[in-house]
Amino acid sequence: MSLASFAQTASSHALADGASSPLRGGVLRAVVQPEPVTLNPGYNNSYVNGVVATNVLEGLLSYDRNHQAKPGLATRWQVSPDALTLRFDLRQGVTWHDGKPFTSADVRYSALEVWKKVHPIGRNIFADLEDVQTPDDHTAVFRFKRPSLVVLNFLNAQGSPVLPRHLYEGTDVLNNPLNLKPVGTGPFRFKEWRPGQSIELVRNDSYWDAGKPYLDGIVFRIIPDAAARVAALEAGEVDYVPWDSVPLADLERLRASPALRVEYQGYTWQSNYLVLEFNLRHEALSKPEVRHAIAHAIDRPGLTKTVWYGLGTPSTSAIPSTLKPFYTTQDVPQYPFDPALANRLLDQAGYPRKADGVRFAIHIDYAPFNQNFGRHAEYIKQNLKRVGIQVEVRNQDLASYLKRVYTDYDFDIHTTRWAPYIDPQLGGLRQFWSQAISKGTPWQNASGYANPEIDAVIEKIRYAPAQAQRQAAFKDFQRIAQRDLPAMALYEEKNFTVRNQRVRGLSDDADASQAALKNVWLGK
Repeated sequence: MSLASFAQTASSHALADGASSPLRGGVLRAVVQPEPVTLNPGYNNSYVNGVVATNVLEGLLSYDRNHQAKPGLATRWQVSPDALTLRFDLRQGVTWHDGKPFTSADVRYSALEVWKKVHPIGRNIFADLEDVQTPDDHTAVFRFKRPSLVVLNFLNAQGSPVLPRHLYEGTDVLNNPLNLKPVGTGPFRFKEWRPGQSIELVRNDSYWDAGKPYLDGIVFRIIPDAAARVAALEAGEVDYVPWDSVPLADLERLRASPALRVEYQGYTWQSNYLVLEFNLRHEALSKPEVRHAIAHAIDRPGLTKTVWYGLGTPSTSAIPSTLKPFYTTQDVPQYPFDPALANRLLDQAGYPRKADGVRFAIHIDYAPFNQNFGRHAEYIKQNLKRVGIQVEVRNQDLASYLKRVYTDYDFDIHTTRWAPYIDPQLGGLRQFWSQAISKGTPWQNASGYANPEIDAVIEKIRYAPAQAQRQAAFKDFQRIAQRDLPAMALYEEKNFTVRNQRVRGLSDDADASQAALKNVWLGK
């Protein structure tokens, strides 16, 4: 890879909402659903944690609507010809919320002690990071033992937040009290978390981006009941609701309201899709024929239309079609809806129907991000009932779901949202890579799938010195993943935000839904 130097403006792509002069003041009333479990995405990168935390913590970079990196805490960056060195020039004059200066020592600590050691994705993508050299306070030089081209796509506040070394060094990162009351460099300071009620942030008057933020503060309300969230929007009690947090059945009515806007930008950095993962420790589900049968038994077009109101498309591969440089269907096994074929495969696998018509019984657990995930699980239950598989749907809060699936492995099948991100090495491989199995780490390989063939392909992706080689290996990855099917991609999401029309300045950057609201202001 030839020497590349990047220096871009920090301007965001503001939406055309008919106003050109931001007004100062006011408190944005937002909703975060479900309630975060931490405000440190450095060890738990669930989107709900980032919705709040990225207003307080910052990353070295962020990503525009075309998925191109732009400056954050780093103003310039260079990749060496052998792709083994990554140099960052850091922003000067930045202070932490406690008044201490931000320096390269904070970057070094965050990279080596947090991103590399405890981050569920970072421990893989920074695995070959040998050191971060700090020749001065405003330069950080990353040294890798093997090429790691993926790193430049994961350096925003949600992916790799920079933490204050002076407040974390020498502590247990996972249990540091600041995870619940963060100190950052961002445009807003943490004020208060009232569990079950709200999280309040206030303006950082010393923010490095002069004149920002425009708001005096943000209050993220926690409203578990979906109908209550809609009522609050329609009554003008809340202004901003990201991440599909209102019932899809109400969306058409909300679109028609002159006071509200429904928008879809700000989510492509994640490129989310919904997935069904199998526990291969289960006797029946360990057999590929049974997994193929279940795949043929699920009506994905019907699921997309009925449960998700057509907001998205049925999946055709383990990588979403939106990630065009990596996606393919050439020679990739497909599983069209075919209950008759599903029945034949289950018979052949040695699971005939019993007298009551049931072949075997399993549980399905689902991530409780919104009420549609429950309907989604119920739809799959009905599909599988048609082919003789009895399914019990289990409902639990997010913390209990994560423990059951990723710590206890006490599940048969589960359905959740996965984010491959703009480079699927970030989030699209870890569920298939044997080395990613990590008990207690959310959104890692929970199935127990381990195949040396796909591991070898993943190694090629991870260490290729050129993007063309990585893209070719990604196509081999999809063919094997779809053949073995430890997890089945179901539906590519079209995520949405509902806002009051007086909320202005929302960005259309790729990561805007998990980035600071420093450009947002309230109109009249």
